[in-house]
Amino acid sequence: MHTVETGKRITLKNVLFATDFSQCSNAALPYALSVGRRYGATVHAAHVRPSRGEMLMMSPECWPALIEEEDARVENYIDQLEKQLRDVPHDVLTTNGDVPLAIIQLIEKYKIDLLVLGTHGRAGVGKLFMGSIAEEVLRRAPCPVLSIGPHVTAKPSREIQFQHILFATDFSKDSLAALPYAVSFAEEDQAQLELLHVVEQPAAGIPDLDDVQASLKRRLEALVPPDAQLWCEAEALVEFGPQFASPALRIVGIAGARKADLIVLGAHPPIGKLGLATHLASTTAQVLTQSKCPVLTVRGEWVN
Repeated sequence: MHTVETGKRITLKNVLFATDFSQCSNAALPYALSVGRRYGATVHAAHVRPSRGEMLMMSPECWPALIEEEDARVENYIDQLEKQLRDVPHDVLTTNGDVPLAIIQLIEKYKIDLLVLGTHGRAGVGKLFMGSIAEEVLRRAPCPVLSIGPHVTAKPSREIQFQHILFATDFSKDSLAALPYAVSFAEEDQAQLELLHVVEQPAAGIPDLDDVQASLKRRLEALVPPDAQLWCEAEALVEFGPQFASPALRIVGIAGARKADLIVLGAHPPIGKLGLATHLASTTAQVLTQSKCPVLTVRGEWVN
């Protein structure tokens, strides 16, 4: 993955919009278009027809648009997509095979700088399997991923602008991989940048609470390059989680209370094949499915 230095403005030349033509995928298209226009990028729209074995793991409502007998319907969707993309440099790509692998191959082939996709948040077994596929893409994609979850209702204006950006970190190397993007996006829109660290312990259980909180705030403030404050406002937030509350729910709750319009997270790199237990335990996955605003994830370094 190309490493971006903190404080350096990012450039987006190629944006990949991945779609299965479902309603949740369609919700992500305005963001891909808006980013494309804002950064003068080429938007590559891609539809991957999964293998029959993979379709058995996906939500049944997706099957009709994926089986061979529905070729005409897919072609109709592609025609509509071409019309929606007409005012930006673009192409529409279709391929077959394993969905995560195919998307990653497209990212590498077209030198994609940002992947935009809609994420499902269904209940029951459908959610588990669909979620595991989506999370494998998120963890393995060698570029940042802008995810539009099932609870995001607001659509961007013609030119996307993020005014309140929340960057959540546990200070690990993986989480800090997303910091340059949080800073750059904030500088681009002269936005309010909030850096959040959630302590997984009730405040009442921590001795010398004021000292601990002050120390953690200084550590957060040190993450922001001095010159970045000329272009955006930065604020350090340290929150103590109530007993039994997950960090993901705290992040989503704080984002809502602060009216954040973008959450930025570092994603842990892949270690072997993801399973359902990994998916269910993932803070990133929980934030994606619960957030009311888009979520930008940046993967940490690859682990063999």
